[in-house]
Amino acid sequence: MDILYLLIPLSVVLVFLIGWVFWWSLGSGQFDDLEGPAHRILHDDDTAQ
Repeated sequence: MDILYLLIPLSVVLVFLIGWVFWWSLGSGQFDDLEGPAHRILHDDDTAQ
């Protein structure tokens, strides 16, 4: 029972940390263009050198 006094606050802190990282990534534009890199690999420049 005593372990719950440690695990519950740690899990709450972890949830807030994950939420903060998610909101930071949304604000910094990490999820703006999800399809661009997938299409860019198909149009690779294979020029002979």
